[in-house]
Amino acid sequence: MESHEQLKQKINELEEEIRLYKRFVEHITFPFSYVDYELGKVIKKERNIPSATIETIEKEEKRTPILQWNIDLQKDYPFEQVEQFLAPIFDLVSHHIVFVDAEGKITLCNLQAANDVGVNRDDMIGKHIRELLNIPDEQIMTLKTLRTKQPLYNCEVLDRYYGIINTRILYNEDGSIKRVISMFQSLNQIKEAEKLAIAGRIAAGIAHEIRNPLTTVRGYLQFLKEQLPEHIVTLIDQLLIPELDRANDIITDFLNVAKPSEVKAEWIGINEFIRHDLDLLLQSEALLHNVQLSYHLDEKLQQYVVNIDKNQLLQVFINLFRNAIEAKTEKSLRVDIETKLHNNLVQIYVRDNGPGIPSTIIHHVFDPFFSTKPTGTGLGLSLSRKIIELHKGAMRVQSEFGHGSCFIIELPAYLKK
Repeated sequence: MESHEQLKQKINELEEEIRLYKRFVEHITFPFSYVDYELGKVIKKERNIPSATIETIEKEEKRTPILQWNIDLQKDYPFEQVEQFLAPIFDLVSHHIVFVDAEGKITLCNLQAANDVGVNRDDMIGKHIRELLNIPDEQIMTLKTLRTKQPLYNCEVLDRYYGIINTRILYNEDGSIKRVISMFQSLNQIKEAEKLAIAGRIAAGIAHEIRNPLTTVRGYLQFLKEQLPEHIVTLIDQLLIPELDRANDIITDFLNVAKPSEVKAEWIGINEFIRHDLDLLLQSEALLHNVQLSYHLDEKLQQYVVNIDKNQLLQVFINLFRNAIEAKTEKSLRVDIETKLHNNLVQIYVRDNGPGIPSTIIHHVFDPFFSTKPTGTGLGLSLSRKIIELHKGAMRVQSEFGHGSCFIIELPAYLKK
């Protein structure tokens, strides 16, 4: 039998527990109800009322308790935590999603927006949206909504971020702006797809109408060489046949851009691919052209793999390496290849210290047939980016004229099983 003091202590402990539960309920801001049929009790709490009410109902021992709540994410929950919850969900969206506060500072930025602009998503949180987009404030539609308090519906954007933007406003209880939410759908890929569709139709005609006559002409030139004087034979060997072969190569490249060969992918570590496959191929080219070649590989990628077609990816690096060599100036050329793990992506940087790309043309370097070289076809970079896109990746360029160029390749990274 328990003593009076022991009973008193237990009562005190139970009273403390009850006070704890009551204080806990007071800090719950959202309405809820809990029905316990076995005890025959219902506890209810309304919004903006600190205490809860308890009612007695008929006991039903076999019925399961029921808990219901009504959470308003704007009123009952710290919105910063709501954004933290939404961020990994929005990372799955292929459009750009950005939240800004009343000062235009970024509170949420999804991976697609960060990757397309070429920044670290975490570095952007807390910074003004102009630092993300790098365009004048008057061109930023999110800031326009912030100024006018008018949401935008399917507004077409015609600056370098070509696409459609929608904005919405979330308000605080006092009527001030809590967030401006913007979602941007880029139309660049649709535009590129339309270009490639046209290119495919043209390529089919080119292959039939031009390639066959070129083969015929080349064959007859070879046949006629034995019956012609030496200076004409020299002209055929050094000019006519090489030009026919060059035209045939252009057609082949164009067909590859319009309809690349099938990807035969395998799971490999990107660092191993660079150390073994790529280095073996590039070292001879580097030695031949007196190029200093170096690698900086992120060891964290040892735990990740990529799904790639080795031969196609090698072709991309060969194109980038030869572009750097062909743009080489009198100074010694350096090419640095670096890998990084970033936002569940493998980033591969191919940097050179060449002459760089003028800002007036840098946005056209991936366009088919765009070339600054007298003998270039302008299809190498276009084909390279198409190969990367077929690997579910992306490719972009950064360059400052006179200070070299950097091509950035991004591929999905997967943890090793």
